[in-house]
Amino acid sequence: MFENSSILITGGTGSFGKKCAAILTQFYQPRRVIIYSRDEFKQFELSRKMTHPAMRFFLGDVRDLPRLNTAFRGVDYVIHAAALKQVPAAEYNPMECIKTNVLGAENVISAAYENGVKKVIALSTDKAACPINLYGATKLVSDKLFVSSNNLAGDRETRFSVVRYGNVLGSRGSVVPYFAALLANQAKELPITDLRMTRFSITLEQGVQFVLKCFERMHGGELFVPKIPSIRITEVARVMAPNLPHKLVGIRPGEKVHEVMCPADDAHLTLEFADHFVIQPAILFGSDFRNNLLGEKGMPLAEDFQYSSDRNEHWLEGEQLANMIKSTEMET
Repeated sequence: MFENSSILITGGTGSFGKKCAAILTQFYQPRRVIIYSRDEFKQFELSRKMTHPAMRFFLGDVRDLPRLNTAFRGVDYVIHAAALKQVPAAEYNPMECIKTNVLGAENVISAAYENGVKKVIALSTDKAACPINLYGATKLVSDKLFVSSNNLAGDRETRFSVVRYGNVLGSRGSVVPYFAALLANQAKELPITDLRMTRFSITLEQGVQFVLKCFERMHGGELFVPKIPSIRITEVARVMAPNLPHKLVGIRPGEKVHEVMCPADDAHLTLEFADHFVIQPAILFGSDFRNNLLGEKGMPLAEDFQYSSDRNEHWLEGEQLANMIKSTEMET
């Protein structure tokens, strides 16, 4: 569906945007892939690496609605990946996080409607489910904005959906490159926040491919959650440095021990598909979300269903985890 189309990625110089642009230009024939972000140096670096004729680079901030309106002209599909994501930084700078993650989301919605964008997918996070930190709370608000915006469409074509997934293995700020940097500096021990800690984990390529597939699946209003494995932080440390001791350092501000992607309170809205879940909107829509646009069928779940990193049936451990880490692209 992306052939001869224009796709814009907000926050496009981040891990997701770079991988997504690479996949779009390698496996599809887009007319334009537009990288929209506020960091001129990252754009310069990326423009030197990615010289495909479809690539475009557009400086701007999602806080700036007039700039978004200019960037969205002639765009068919938008992936909204721009966000302030660091949990401790959000706790100390709440209004900055709100301006980007909430007000920026509203600007993306407005610009998409104004310019007749066909479909928008916003990237969410497991931290938006049952949030206990400001980052997660802002992403929950963003999710709700994108879902509810489908009710404002009227006779317009534009539709909005959300994709929520867990920690990207190897992404900047995640535990694997953090441990790798410590080991490169001859660390004598690895810091562990909590011995019980678990996380969902997905590779960058898996995340991108899932998002692109959801453009084909979506009616508008769904929240898509992929079925992905969990990891134990202690197992990551053991696999990466089997001979090093661990030092307990305590949970950071706003951090959870386990993550949730489909809360129990949303169980009555959650549908299970072969490789993903869909959380239907709580507000009234006309779509039959049990049948997506690819013909895949979803089934309702038990009333007490919850998809959390500690209750997951699929775990990455031992050699499988070690091989995954070895093959992971590291962002520093």
